[in-house]
Amino acid sequence: MGELNLTYLIELGWIILQVFIVIVPLLIGVAYLTLAERRVIGFMQLRKGPNVVGPFGLLQPFADALKLLSKETILPAGADKVTFVIAPMLTFVLALVAWAVIPFGESLVIADINVGILYLFAVSSLGVYGIIMAGWASNSKYAFLGALRSAAQMVSYEVSMGLVIITVLLCVGSLNLSDIIEAQKTVWFAIPLFPMFVIFFISTLAETNRAPFDLPEGESELVAGYFVEYSSMSFALFFLGEYANMILMSAMTTILFLGGWLPPLDIFPLNAIPGPIWFILKICMVLFVFLWMRATTPRYRYDQLMRLGWKVFLPFSLLWVVLTAGFLVSFDMLPATAGLN
Repeated sequence: MGELNLTYLIELGWIILQVFIVIVPLLIGVAYLTLAERRVIGFMQLRKGPNVVGPFGLLQPFADALKLLSKETILPAGADKVTFVIAPMLTFVLALVAWAVIPFGESLVIADINVGILYLFAVSSLGVYGIIMAGWASNSKYAFLGALRSAAQMVSYEVSMGLVIITVLLCVGSLNLSDIIEAQKTVWFAIPLFPMFVIFFISTLAETNRAPFDLPEGESELVAGYFVEYSSMSFALFFLGEYANMILMSAMTTILFLGGWLPPLDIFPLNAIPGPIWFILKICMVLFVFLWMRATTPRYRYDQLMRLGWKVFLPFSLLWVVLTAGFLVSFDMLPATAGLN
């Protein structure tokens, strides 16, 4: 009995250590993504961006964190206080728990489950609840309108994202994320499924409420949208959750279309670089495009956003699923589906 308890404690300790190994660099990455965004947009607009706090502005994220920590947490008088406090926590936690199934390299994953892609899709879908709770609990018309906008937007683009994922799964025959990456050893799916790659990336912009789809936060009409009543660390949790979701969606794009930890070419100088380094480099590349889009594209009108999701992406992605399935069946290329469990 004592040996069983010791074994259980060792396994539990190892899992906790793995979680810290993933979460700590992720939080540091989130902090420096905020700095990278301000610097990249600054250079694109021919200005320098933050460069005073520390060498090259590298301590700016810590100064921002200290400022938010030192501010007072204000609870609106008419708010549902319990829901108001839980909402940012839920948003932040959901942005972290999804990383349990993300493979950073061969066998470098916390939970290598057979339905990893379904787990990711389910967790990302739950993110809308934190936003709805925040908008409703704030007891503010602006916050509630922002929450309704965000709910409609996220649900609309999850449909096309789901069809894109189905297209990839048809080509792989497995729901395991490591299997999806291994299936791209010959060619990354971004090449044969390029239209789906574009639709998926644009849908991730809408899913994370990023420009040009940052309508829930419309400063000009909604005064920052669903978190208008938040301050201090409760606002910081929404902020961290948004940027953690950006990194998560970039990781999903990398896994589904850019070969995960695989190098671009199987030649010596490239395949000598460790897989996790390739994975991180690809995530950074996708994140740069996130920032690039914010710096260069104007915000969509809400009717344009909905029209794009329901009248363009949905029928096109559905058509591509049918074409992909037909092509695989016609040429007898449909993979064995024994792994779909």
